[in-house]
Amino acid sequence: MAAGVERNFWTYADLVEAAVKHYIEQLQDAIRNLHGCESQYLETVPVHEEFQGKTVWQGDVEVFQIRGHPKAKRAYAWAHASGKNDQGKRYVAVLELPPVTSPETAVKAAIMSEIQNAREKEKGR
Repeated sequence: MAAGVERNFWTYADLVEAAVKHYIEQLQDAIRNLHGCESQYLETVPVHEEFQGKTVWQGDVEVFQIRGHPKAKRAYAWAHASGKNDQGKRYVAVLELPPVTSPETAVKAAIMSEIQNAREKEKGR
């Protein structure tokens, strides 16, 4: 590169890094809004949940250390498409409180909560 010439482009790696950082920040906002806690990103854990031999959920769960909750020390969070034609995005943030002790049990708890909410909604019709 010639002297005095700035680099005015993003590499693919730069774009991916920026997108991941933005996603983590969105999840931290969800944790703050849902549970009133500040958080620090720890790691990403792939989770594959099956029921009767069929995949019911597969994706990455982000693990956060949290501050400001009287009992929980960690939260598990992820986002997924939702709404009409999957045009929206739903953020899920589950605190590490028994029976939730891992990313896998956080996913199971979220699935059970969604099933229960759908059943209650059906009853209300």
